[in-house]
Amino acid sequence: MTQNTGWGSTGAHGPGWPGGPGGAPQWGGWAPPPPPQPGTVPLKPLGLGDVVSATFATFGRYWKQLAGVMLAVLGLCLLVMALLAGVAVAAVYDHIEPVFDPPYGQDPAAEHLTPFIVAGVTLFVLLFAVGLLSMAMLTAVCPAVLQQAVLGRPTTFRATWRTALRRTPSVLGALVLTGLIAGAPVLAAMAVWIPVMVVSVSGDDPSPAALVLLPVLLLPTIAVSVWLGTRLSLAPAVAVMEKATPVTSLRRSAALVKGDWWRIFGITLVGGMIAMSIAYMIQMPFQLVGTFGMIPLMAEAGEGAEGAGPSTGMIVALVFGILCLMVGGGVSQMFQIGYTQLFSNLLYVDQRIRRENLAQALLAELAAQAPTAGPVPTPSEPPSEPPADTLAHTLTDADADADAPTVAHPDRPQPRPEPEPDTLPDRPKDD
Repeated sequence: MTQNTGWGSTGAHGPGWPGGPGGAPQWGGWAPPPPPQPGTVPLKPLGLGDVVSATFATFGRYWKQLAGVMLAVLGLCLLVMALLAGVAVAAVYDHIEPVFDPPYGQDPAAEHLTPFIVAGVTLFVLLFAVGLLSMAMLTAVCPAVLQQAVLGRPTTFRATWRTALRRTPSVLGALVLTGLIAGAPVLAAMAVWIPVMVVSVSGDDPSPAALVLLPVLLLPTIAVSVWLGTRLSLAPAVAVMEKATPVTSLRRSAALVKGDWWRIFGITLVGGMIAMSIAYMIQMPFQLVGTFGMIPLMAEAGEGAEGAGPSTGMIVALVFGILCLMVGGGVSQMFQIGYTQLFSNLLYVDQRIRRENLAQALLAELAAQAPTAGPVPTPSEPPSEPPADTLAHTLTDADADADAPTVAHPDRPQPRPEPEPDTLPDRPKDD
């Protein structure tokens, strides 16, 4: 660091002090200097506006890496799903006609229906697993990018892919455990309500009380699920940035959210609303173009002769409309996932700045790297080569030596830092 941008000793005159270097008298007295911001995130406790602007700044600067990895993951996901569906159809191909077109007045035979049901259930489970694995990979991408964005360092598609791929198992475990823990109250309520509903319907005199029982059970259980989900919402960021296991990530998330639940819940809700609104605005033009593109198809279908096959124009219009809808849905979904995850990851950074003095640790790391790495990068002047494993020793202590200081786990005893010399150019000297 070549300048002290607001993190000096209390009472020190900053660059904007009246009469100071580059400063001018201001009405109303002294104005504090802005916080340091080597990257897209100001290193200070973040308010709602800071989180929103930092999310847009990070998304705008690293959109190529985010979009590249997301497209690769979604492409692989669709390819695997198509292969699984093709294998399932090939396995039950001989049973499709007997099941869907049995002889008149007869039900499908068990020898045809059983393989069809088994294949359908197996395909559903495999597709769900592939989708969940893809979601974990997409969730791991954003913290991998944010590690570089905090300090303004560039990254590449390869580095982002590698980091996200390595942390996908931990993120997947955190997501599964979060879903099970947060969804347990609702599942318990349904487990109580379903038997009551079955008994009530099967009786001679069905009682409407069973229907009233459902909202009575769901209202408190949904509230508990939301509370648990918010407490565990920072677990994916912990799993990537601190290289933690799924269980450790859940514990760290609960500890970071404790005491600030309402604030994190409110900011997360606002971020979700912003993401949904922008995603809808992105998707709407594609929907309009696709709908207008299919108007000739609908007009020709209405004027065509009965029993006539589809013409080339109808097929082209149908394909064009479907492609527009698919592209619009894919782009809007990618933006919504990326923005929502970056928003949540910034709340993790904010909580560590508030509770664990992460800002000073990051500034110390930048100052330590300044003699060899040159000036601290700014958003307008990124360095030419991205360093490997950025923030690995600051945001995590998984690979650090036993005697190295860390801010990842504040409950552990830390060695006392050696006193710094009084020759630093940025430290204000006492009169």
